[in-house]
Amino acid sequence: MSGINEAIAAILDAERFGSVATVIAGPAIGAKAVFDENGAVVAGSLPDDLLADVSEDAVALMQHEQHRALEYGEHQVFIETLAPPPDLYVFGAVHIGQALCSFASQMGYRVTVIDSRPMFATRERFPQAHRVLLGWPADLMEELAFDRRTWVVVLSHDPRHETPALEAALRGNPRYIGAMGSRRTHALRVERLQNLGFTDEEIGKIHSPIGLDIGAETPQEVAVSILAEMTLVRYGAGTGLSLHGVEGRVHKQRGDT
Repeated sequence: MSGINEAIAAILDAERFGSVATVIAGPAIGAKAVFDENGAVVAGSLPDDLLADVSEDAVALMQHEQHRALEYGEHQVFIETLAPPPDLYVFGAVHIGQALCSFASQMGYRVTVIDSRPMFATRERFPQAHRVLLGWPADLMEELAFDRRTWVVVLSHDPRHETPALEAALRGNPRYIGAMGSRRTHALRVERLQNLGFTDEEIGKIHSPIGLDIGAETPQEVAVSILAEMTLVRYGAGTGLSLHGVEGRVHKQRGDT
């Protein structure tokens, strides 16, 4: 068991994705294995006839940080996803960004705020941020990593801010890219990104207009709308509709339909 605990600790310390699969029913009850983000066993073991299927399912569940008990013939296996803290990059130290930073921090996101204006990009305005970076986005990209644990929200309409941010995000592999603006603003944004060589499919990864349609008006309400959409994307569960009009369990397992 110490090898399993050490493997789990190593994944968490490295801030990587991983999974712990435990046989909870069947002839091999109690068997346990730790998988890395690619589905390779790094500690423990499972019966050979389970290994390939459990590995495949573990990788799939990591995509939305899901935990599931699944049936494999006469065995039942509980797969628990290990997920790193999500990093949220907020481009634009505006009022919506302040609310977004506050709420997202409470939800477990590590928030980095980026802005070139020294009067706005301050620790006083963003006390809950993990980092506040002062400078032009194009000059700060080496300090940012756009990978599976990254979430990107662009709140600045200035092309000097948003274009480098969106270009870096689209060339990386973040979980979510959202950009503030009207449909007309987004049409101009699409044209700029097309001129940089991005395809319609790539540009289509950007959520814009950003957020869910809840009639938000104030910065705090817009922040809630954005975080609601991010949550929908993060866990791959729910419909985005009012629970009042949705049948079935209120608290579904992530991945349920």
